[in-house]
Amino acid sequence: MTAPHGLPEVLARVEHRERLPTDPWLELVPPPSPQRAAVVSFPGHVVVAADVDRCWVDSRLGTDDDLSAPLSPGFLGALEERLVLTAGNIDAVLLAPPTPGKPAIPLSPIADSDHPRVARARQYRQDVRAWTYGPALLVLGRGLAGRWEAAVEVAEGARNGGLGRSLAAAARQLVPDGRPVWAQVAPGNAASLRAFLAAGYQPVGAEALFMPPPR
Repeated sequence: MTAPHGLPEVLARVEHRERLPTDPWLELVPPPSPQRAAVVSFPGHVVVAADVDRCWVDSRLGTDDDLSAPLSPGFLGALEERLVLTAGNIDAVLLAPPTPGKPAIPLSPIADSDHPRVARARQYRQDVRAWTYGPALLVLGRGLAGRWEAAVEVAEGARNGGLGRSLAAAARQLVPDGRPVWAQVAPGNAASLRAFLAAGYQPVGAEALFMPPPR
């Protein structure tokens, strides 16, 4: 099986539940956009999407075929220094197919918001859309390589009641064009992981995204 030859192609294969090649297991592709980079790890296949050459990558990773090495602190730190970019959290990446019908909860769309979750989404995504449901918020936007990504936020006093799961499920019905929807969740955020898993999302990999350092 040949390598997909680009981050959009890799993500498209994952969306279609295709198995990625394990030989070669490491793929170097162009960055997703100017002043951005990403390291994306799937079972048996890792993609470094960055403006670096293969010799530099190989010199930092060695020859041990260690699939965990591209997301190790040492390599991510070296990539930060090389690109003059800042790596974000290493997130678990989940994926769910779209579902028909309307959301089971009455969501209210909001055209603009100063909510921190929405503001953060605009840093990483385009075409950001947001809805509220009582003390909860759902955000959709086009993120890494144009994929549709969902994020949810539930006010502290309203947690542990299933709102996160309901919002994550609603995202599968709201994503445009019948596309699958992705979610990035910090591994330590067990409550969010449980919510997305309960809403039908499946873990497919892990990733770290790079952005310009804050000023």
